[in-house]
Amino acid sequence: MGLHDGHRKRLKEQFLNHSDGFHDHQLLELLLCYAIPQGDVNGLSHRLLDRFGSLAGVLDARPEALEQVPGVGEHTAVLLKLIPVLSGRYQADRAGMGTILDSTQAAGQYLRPYFSQGARYEMAYLVCLDGKYKVLGCHKLDEGTVNAAEITPRKMVEIVLAHNATAAILAHNHLSGLALPSNADLMSTQQLRTILRSVDVELLDHLIFTDDDMVSLKDSGFFSD
Repeated sequence: MGLHDGHRKRLKEQFLNHSDGFHDHQLLELLLCYAIPQGDVNGLSHRLLDRFGSLAGVLDARPEALEQVPGVGEHTAVLLKLIPVLSGRYQADRAGMGTILDSTQAAGQYLRPYFSQGARYEMAYLVCLDGKYKVLGCHKLDEGTVNAAEITPRKMVEIVLAHNATAAILAHNHLSGLALPSNADLMSTQQLRTILRSVDVELLDHLIFTDDDMVSLKDSGFFSD
């Protein structure tokens, strides 16, 4: 391990243990390590801060201005510009209401893009929700018809527990062009509802999509109990 490699390793370890104590130039230096895989980037972090006046100034600078600083190429400029965009999305997601699926219409609009026109395979997705029906995550379960043999109870339970979900929506598509549930759909849905209830998660609905239609098992009266 070279001198610079050892320094980078120590910098990463320090960040993981004491990130709140990092100075701006150290944060910028660590970020630059991922854009410039070799060499000393400490000097470059200081040059950037000197040129633009602050960490915010560096991240707000135009790409062409960043590339005027010796040592900054397109790869580094893209990474620097990526950070404020990611940060903004993260803050909006944390602070905002997020995506709320409190109706069949809202759930259908959210899930429709997952089932593209002319799909060649049947696909199944599980949407995890919190107590206010805010989306915590959407996961592809499998390709194939929805039944207990293909969507394993263990996989579903692992997903909802990983998100600390309190509710979920199941969705899959039919290639036949008919969105009406089959007997296998109805039986497996009931089994999956029971399994999720065992870990205090409510299966709110099971939506079946075709290219131009959607059926809700809840609205169809299947979830009446």
